[in-house]
Amino acid sequence: LNDSSGFDSDTLLIDEGFGALDKNSLDLVMKALESLQAAGRMVGVISHIEAMQERIAVQVLVQKQNSGSVVKVQ
Repeated sequence: LNDSSGFDSDTLLIDEGFGALDKNSLDLVMKALESLQAAGRMVGVISHIEAMQERIAVQVLVQKQNSGSVVKVQ
């Protein structure tokens, strides 16, 4: 759904905060995010947590370089 500002409400972007979660809580969060994605929502997560990276199939990686940044999709 788009409102007049162009915001796509089918997209969710979450920026960090996962490092404070214990293993069980992180698993619960990942299951919720996977459920949203399965329902057709686009979910973007910004995280350095390895356990999350292992469970997210499509990743956009931004790597800092001396002359700027390089973006890779894997």
